Amino acid sequence: MSNSSIPDFPTDYKSIWQRVDEIDPIEYGRSRNYTEGAVTYLSPYISRGVISVKQVQQHVLKRGYPLAAIEKFLQELAWREYFQRIWQVKDSALLQDLKQPQADVAHQQLISSLANARTGIQAIDTAIQHWYDTGYLHNHVRMYVASLMCNIGKAYWHMPSQWMYFHLLDGDVASNTCSWQWVAGAFSSKKYYCNQENINRFTNSFQQNTFLDTSTELLASLTIPVELSETFHWQGSTTLPVRQEIQIDSQKPTLLYNSYNLDPIWRKDEDMNRVLLLEPSHFERFPVSEKVMNFILALSKNISSIQVYVGEVEELVQLCASSSAAKPNFISKEHPAFTHYPGLKDERDWIYPSVTGYHSSFFAFWKKCSKAIKTPDLFSGE
Repeated sequence: MSNSSIPDFPTDYKSIWQRVDEIDPIEYGRSRNYTEGAVTYLSPYISRGVISVKQVQQHVLKRGYPLAAIEKFLQELAWREYFQRIWQVKDSALLQDLKQPQADVAHQQLISSLANARTGIQAIDTAIQHWYDTGYLHNHVRMYVASLMCNIGKAYWHMPSQWMYFHLLDGDVASNTCSWQWVAGAFSSKKYYCNQENINRFTNSFQQNTFLDTSTELLASLTIPVELSETFHWQGSTTLPVRQEIQIDSQKPTLLYNSYNLDPIWRKDEDMNRVLLLEPSHFERFPVSEKVMNFILALSKNISSIQVYVGEVEELVQLCASSSAAKPNFISKEHPAFTHYPGLKDERDWIYPSVTGYHSSFFAFWKKCSKAIKTPDLFSGE
């Protein structure tokens, strides 16, 4: 993977929508698994709620592509909704083995060579270092890392998934957790293995004679390679901004934003207090790096008159209550991580609002979604 293949991630709304305009959904379907393929680089903005999968899908469908030609692209958008629906149903059980216990686990720690980008698999080590530098890791490489960590290095998936989430600009607990469990066989019928040939093919590398240079069938029976034998306990910690005083007009409702909802057009024409709430309890449970936190704060600047409040929602309620005799009026967007918010909860911008509940596989979910793609309402609005 070359340096030129690593994108930057602008945070202004105009540049984000320019990236949406540049989507090539047909080429995406052909090449998305290659590290230099036509991926969209939109995931950080979707994960942070700046834009929605529905907006992206509508934007692409309006160009008139034949649906069959862009099915892979539409499916990738649907995967995100699928994982979110699982989180809605499973709640905190999302963080446990979803279908069956991960088999053949040797330890519950992080493998040092992966964390330090020193596995000896050059394409993987380079990608991890670039990920630390940029906050971006190609989805196929994430699968490689998880396979090395869990299936060849035999680590339990939970701590490694936290480590990956910590460093991702597009960190999404549902997508990240379910994907790690899928690779590790806790949310799939079998474990996912990658060998050197597969890595070379999709990363444009030519390495040979590594511990992965064998068939995938043989990899499943290997003992832990010495390159993956050293482990350590990893724990992330979030550096939150220093709390600043905010001004609340008690005569207005208060919109609550968070790290998963930074939508600058949400109720934008309504006269309200707008608060980005950064709860220490949330980031203690789901820690993120300084790079990720700075990205969140930068994205929030697209929201007119936004104020940042570092504290628990109960503290914000008390702050608002102390300035008015009336009961504070809060509005947020529904999200499994923030069910404890008081007040009204707007529904999120789902592509398939009628396809709800838990589905044991993506394709069971997609079967229902695909029937809705041709309905006229998908083409309305922007």
